[in-house]
Amino acid sequence: MSSALTDLCRYPIVQAPMAGGASSPQLAAAVSEAGGLGFLAAGYKTADGMYQQIKQIRGLTSRPFGVNLFMPQPGATDPAAVEVYRHQLAGEAAWYETPLGDPDSGLDDGYEAKLAILLDDPVPVVSFTFGCPKREVLQSFAKAGTFTVVTVTSPEEAQAAQRAGADAVCVQGVEAGGHQGTHRDDPAADGSGVGLLTLVALVREAVPLPVIAAGGLMRGGQIAGVLAAGAAAAQLGTAFLVCPESGANTLHKQAMTNPLFVRTELTRAFSGRPARGLVNRFMREHGPYAPAAYPQVHHLTSGLRKAAAKAGDAQGMALWAGQGHRLARELPAAQLVEVLAAELDSARAALALDAS
Repeated sequence: MSSALTDLCRYPIVQAPMAGGASSPQLAAAVSEAGGLGFLAAGYKTADGMYQQIKQIRGLTSRPFGVNLFMPQPGATDPAAVEVYRHQLAGEAAWYETPLGDPDSGLDDGYEAKLAILLDDPVPVVSFTFGCPKREVLQSFAKAGTFTVVTVTSPEEAQAAQRAGADAVCVQGVEAGGHQGTHRDDPAADGSGVGLLTLVALVREAVPLPVIAAGGLMRGGQIAGVLAAGAAAAQLGTAFLVCPESGANTLHKQAMTNPLFVRTELTRAFSGRPARGLVNRFMREHGPYAPAAYPQVHHLTSGLRKAAAKAGDAQGMALWAGQGHRLARELPAAQLVEVLAAELDSARAALALDAS
């Protein structure tokens, strides 16, 4: 591990920021307390909501933790395509007896207000998804003593992060659950994502920055694999989703190992951006017709997803999950960190034995 990351956590284990409620202050604090690096997802929260949860984490742990921000999105979406999709979802609105949301609820996710809070009252780590901040922003965080990470899905995005002054990159393979953190949403690139091990190697060749590897990781042996490939640490999301401290809906947690859900796919059905989730009815029926329109589609379907959860209907929910979801273990977060660390040690020992 690079010295900067070594100072942040005892183990090279990062809990992925999972927007939408899973990354609770309790989960982030438990992971950090156990020697990993816990993360709060600020996406979809108000600036004050983010600040209140940061205060909660600080009340639960004195260990370093991170906060993840969504970058503002360009407003170049075709409104006509969104309106067509609205009509296609009319039956869902009637079924769940809830109105569709306003697609124009906002493109920036309160970005500037969140930046102001995090620069005024700094946290140890800030990461960015869906783009790369301007150099001045990253310089401001450096002056505040905050370690910065930019999520990337290609060597070119990693080079952009390096030029802007990021301290590290989170390299996200196509196996990852939830949204693909591409800097530009290009529908022509759908289905062309690169697997994690290959992507780590490509990024390591392209930039000298420390790499945090993310995508489908569920076991300590896999962590050993990405570390051997050149990563400084591994980021796991789905593995922590089912922990009792996770704020994910119970139906979402149960679906990870429910034999009814046999595979994952990338879909635009729920948000208008490619995101990996368990294949369910909503995804099958609407995925092929969803436009490239984030966050407009996210706002449009927000009420539907909440209504489905309230009705106990997993077939209408966004069940974000990585490709390794069947390996999920319902362990307390601290115990999971310890188990992963022990598995990592065993894997490293086995590799050393084989090499001798």
